[in-house]
Amino acid sequence: MIIALAQLMVVLDATIVNIALPSAQRELHMSDANRQWVITAYTLAFGGLLLLGGRIADLVGRKRTFLIGLIGFAAASALGGAASSQGMLFLARALQGVFGALLAPSALSLLTTTFTDVKERSKAFGIYGAIAGGGAAIGLIAGGLLTEYLDWRWCLYVNIPIALIAFLGATVLLHDRPGHGHVRLDVPGAVLGCGGLVAIVYGCSEAQPRGWDDALVLGLLVGGLALLAAFAWWQSRAPSPLLPLHIVRDRNRAGAFATMGLAVIAMFGMFLFMTYYLQVVLGYSPVKTGMAFLPMTAAIIVGSTQISARLLHHLPPRVLMAPGAVLAAVGLFLLTFLTAEPAYVSHVLPAELLVGLGMGLIFMPVMATATSGVAPHDSGVTSATVNTAQQVGGSIGTALLNTIATSASSTYIASHLKEAVARTGRPPTPAVKSAVIKDGVVHGFTIAIGWGAVIMLLAAVVAGTMVTAGAPKNAAENEPEADRVPTH
Repeated sequence: MIIALAQLMVVLDATIVNIALPSAQRELHMSDANRQWVITAYTLAFGGLLLLGGRIADLVGRKRTFLIGLIGFAAASALGGAASSQGMLFLARALQGVFGALLAPSALSLLTTTFTDVKERSKAFGIYGAIAGGGAAIGLIAGGLLTEYLDWRWCLYVNIPIALIAFLGATVLLHDRPGHGHVRLDVPGAVLGCGGLVAIVYGCSEAQPRGWDDALVLGLLVGGLALLAAFAWWQSRAPSPLLPLHIVRDRNRAGAFATMGLAVIAMFGMFLFMTYYLQVVLGYSPVKTGMAFLPMTAAIIVGSTQISARLLHHLPPRVLMAPGAVLAAVGLFLLTFLTAEPAYVSHVLPAELLVGLGMGLIFMPVMATATSGVAPHDSGVTSATVNTAQQVGGSIGTALLNTIATSASSTYIASHLKEAVARTGRPPTPAVKSAVIKDGVVHGFTIAIGWGAVIMLLAAVVAGTMVTAGAPKNAAENEPEADRVPTH
């Protein structure tokens, strides 16, 4: 429960400020161009430093890294809540990402080494999977409540009591082996890997305002790919690699990483578009928007804890992952029929339930497969790779699908306004123009969500073809006696 609480704090912080962003922008006088850094500073630091955070957990010990991450995250949240300028808020969000990169991999590796009995491990991963999948929606709900009834700053301050409770609980309840003294930090690998990820994520985020053919965007994407290629080359030669290539050479583990990344691309896109659809098109308040995501959160929890957790030790992981991705793709496909007319009950609610159940079937077996059979000294970096796939997938999905939506909306609005002028011989009235813009916004959303459904189907294909492992065995059976951790 302590680990799940800390993970919830990290995951929901990626979305809790979304609904609060307009209020923060007004108070701190941010420009429209700069406001994205409230989100991007967090995701870039988090996604770019996760691998290094995982290796640090292996070096100094997972519990110690976990505790440092909690205190640092709380301090960064306090700084952000007290921000008196946009630069101070951007810095605080980046620091949250840095300490989140320490916290997330140590949390998952502690979960892996603490629960060795297969049934208990399945239950633990079910709860963890529900947190990982539902945290984004919970963040939207909490953001709406805190923004509407308190102040946007409480979207950051709320992390402080959560972190302190988790810190006290972890100090008493969690047990871990000392760090592995022979593990060394791969500094060149950290620079190449983190630099490549940051360049790609930043390039995708800049593609929204600049366009994909912009020189800066192309330079960032090409440069990021080149850095990642250099990273892979260096990992095969480094004496103490940041990411040992045998971790990703394993077919099942690579399939789990790819499935996670692809599924989250589509899921984060849905969160973005549904938030705007509910608030801008349907006129929902922040609280009502957050509450509208509750059915999806409930479906993710049911899928993770009541279906995946009960079936994983009886079935091969792909039997859950592939159908889960297909179910989520069907839910996304339903959203391609949205119009500017209210359609929550007829379209949004069924789609949320299908996507939620599908993601619940994906998250838990992906995490269990990715971390299964890993040597103790590699568990931190393996856990970090799972989180990297999730975080980078979410960042890329948001930027990629939002660019598609914006382009489709602009084309639709321009062509329909031109048709209106040609039909009447005069500029459209404000009412006609407003209706066209609203229809165009929804049209862009449906096009982008359609691509999200295709990406989710690709996740189903990857899970079904690459993940060939059978039902997991008791982890304690294959773990050397010296490596076992007492369960408490």
